[in-house]
Amino acid sequence: MPIRSAGILLHRTASSGELQLWIAHMGGPFWARKDHHAWSIPKGEFPEDEDPLAAAKREFTEEIGSPPPVAAYELLGVFRQPSGKLITAFTAEANDFQPEQIISNTFPMEWPKGSGVMKDFPEIDDARWFEESEARTKLVKGQLPILDALVRHLGGTTL
Repeated sequence: MPIRSAGILLHRTASSGELQLWIAHMGGPFWARKDHHAWSIPKGEFPEDEDPLAAAKREFTEEIGSPPPVAAYELLGVFRQPSGKLITAFTAEANDFQPEQIISNTFPMEWPKGSGVMKDFPEIDDARWFEESEARTKLVKGQLPILDALVRHLGGTTL
């Protein structure tokens, strides 16, 4: 049985008319000095008996530190990642969403590797709005089909 994750890709239209997306930089030492293809939609794993949208909202809150905006969430689809994980992705328009700070939950990890020392790292260390073209260079490659689905959903064409 593949691991299942649920997430939210918020979108808005900038004053310039450009599509913008809310994405998050993954935390921990592996991603610390990476920017290109080191960002993700806020998401997390959920059990078989949990509603995927409820899981996506819970995970968003845990990773961003504030709840997702009250909005009309729509299913974008289920996307298989290169790892085999399945991401159920939802979207909503959120023109006014802008938390004052990002406070993510943490995960323990031995660091430096092999040292026997456990340290806590944030799951997300940054999150913000990016125009679609820049988001394409920042999202991990396995999540680009989610962005493509959003563009189709909004009536556009993918690159």
